[in-house]
Amino acid sequence: MKLKSHLGFIARCVGAAVLAGACALAPAHNFHAGITDISHNERSGSLEVVHTYMAHDVEALLTNLFQRQFDLSDPDDQAVFRKYVEKQFWLADKDKRRLPLNWVGMTADAQSVMVYQEALQTPAAKVEFIHDEVMTDFMPDQMNTVNLTVAGSIRTFGFSSGHPEFSVH
Repeated sequence: MKLKSHLGFIARCVGAAVLAGACALAPAHNFHAGITDISHNERSGSLEVVHTYMAHDVEALLTNLFQRQFDLSDPDDQAVFRKYVEKQFWLADKDKRRLPLNWVGMTADAQSVMVYQEALQTPAAKVEFIHDEVMTDFMPDQMNTVNLTVAGSIRTFGFSSGHPEFSVH
């Protein structure tokens, strides 16, 4: 009887070990996302754009594109990311002319990278098209959410590698 009980215990341990090994071999699920908030600053009259991305995703993107390590606290490395963001994200008017977005700056910590842009003396209602391909060219599962606030009303748009541009109307 004791032998049978020990064999059952051993079988359960072996089964648990096999299951644990299978779980360890299963690929980890990574969630890649960015969020952008666009709103009009009544005081300055400017349209403010704030992007937030996961720091490790930005670093992986830049390392992949340029085959070197990046330090996002370094102004030269920030300039590289700036050029990339300005190529991948833009706002346009009803005639699909790009609205001029000025680079205000960026901050980075271990968790996130925040990018600040503005369109001087531009009401939010002037935005007719939003184009957002930031990191979707590198990570096909990247999802970018853009919140556009116009006259107190928030509209939310979801961008992915297959859907880089939306009309706001």
